Amino acid sequence: MLNEIRTLGRRIFSRADRFVFPEETSPDGHWLRIVMNEAVDRYLTSLDPPSCRAAEISGNAHAHYPWRSYRSLDFPEFDLCAPLADEEAEYDVVICEQVLEHVADPWTAAENLRNLCAPGGHVVVTTPFLVRVHELPMYAMHDYWRFTPRGIRSLLEHSGLTVDEVGAWGNAMCVVGNLRRWSGYRRWHSLRNQVDAPVQVWAFAHRP
Repeated sequence: MLNEIRTLGRRIFSRADRFVFPEETSPDGHWLRIVMNEAVDRYLTSLDPPSCRAAEISGNAHAHYPWRSYRSLDFPEFDLCAPLADEEAEYDVVICEQVLEHVADPWTAAENLRNLCAPGGHVVVTTPFLVRVHELPMYAMHDYWRFTPRGIRSLLEHSGLTVDEVGAWGNAMCVVGNLRRWSGYRRWHSLRNQVDAPVQVWAFAHRP
């Protein structure tokens, strides 16, 4: 009888959990990205995209801006830790989203972000913190690192970049909601920020 009650309780919890924290396949709809995406969008818009040559090392989520030119350096095919070839100092904006946690050597990766950026150009970095380990070994997408706001600042400054702004967002409920799946944002989900529970950390920097 006790086992039956436990089984019933697990079923009820599982159904309620999936309702409260529904899975979302599109990254744009992930709860943990909402505030971060808004901050990144505001920053990129402020850079006057039509005047900028942009490179994105994380897919093509920002290809829709009216860039002067745009190139997707698709990770992990583009090895951010390898010596650069033809791309060095070519770009006014270098965007690196949700990548640094997946590189074996983040110090070399940060230096390459600086080297991709033309003098006076800008670097945008985002990375998760209080989220579960996520790996895709078949694509060489291993999960190595987590960075606090202070940690991401230190990493970028060590590479020779000047950090203009560091941001972070998260709350305890969002941490819980993303333990089992990437939870989609719904109207009952809080966007209140708890500074001691960041799920995302980001930084805006420039190359002197």
